[in-house]
Amino acid sequence: MTTPSRHGDPDAVFERDERICRRCGTGAAEDPNGLALYPVGDAHEPGPVHESALVTVCAPCLGSLESVPGEDVVLDDDALFDLVRQTTERQGVTVSAVAAFASLATELPGKLEAGEHDGDLAGEYVQARREVLLAIDSVDSRLEHLHAVDDSTLEPAVAEALTAFRGGGTKLQSELRGIVALGESVAAGIGRCHGCFEPIADGESRCPVCDLEYRDVEDWRPAPGEGVAFHRLFEAINETLQAASGTTESLTGHTTAVAEALRGG
Repeated sequence: MTTPSRHGDPDAVFERDERICRRCGTGAAEDPNGLALYPVGDAHEPGPVHESALVTVCAPCLGSLESVPGEDVVLDDDALFDLVRQTTERQGVTVSAVAAFASLATELPGKLEAGEHDGDLAGEYVQARREVLLAIDSVDSRLEHLHAVDDSTLEPAVAEALTAFRGGGTKLQSELRGIVALGESVAAGIGRCHGCFEPIADGESRCPVCDLEYRDVEDWRPAPGEGVAFHRLFEAINETLQAASGTTESLTGHTTAVAEALRGG
């Protein structure tokens, strides 16, 4: 199951990802005909998508990621809590992935200056970016279904707790995306495309390799023409990580509140 218009050899992407779904871990041996390609980040669709932005997923995970909930969805108590629980678990995984990506991004300038092999840096960065964006999309798909739930069918206490949970989850997603964007700005600040990590081409506004529009980092320069002030970027990353940590703690409380409301107290 592939999309022919997507750039590159699907088998090469599957081999790169060891023919394993990067979302749930299902391997080709368990479902040899069920692998698919999923585009992440700001990859252009419809149309070709560079392999740096394509991730291997299994057919069920692709269906989950691309499913569009209807309006005014009605769920029983068990199904509702299961969806809240799954969302909480996925957000926990995503927070860890974002923190790891942020750590990697802050090391890029020093590693490049120290002469670390460019291919190693590129491979590590591009893989981490792909998988953290996949994790974020995975949470989004569940939050969309929670937002589609018809609150009028719920007990008032449950609806109130669910509203708080959805708000906290949406806020956390925004913070996590902000951290990833800052990490991408670090890559751009060292002269690399934030998607495929190829050197930025002089005079170009888009990457000639993956076709992403180059990330603007002018706001991170002390003055026009000067180098990027990486210490400011790193401070912004740390501050947003701290904010996300606080939101994560609040979200755990909202999950408990939903469970208690569903139990009637």
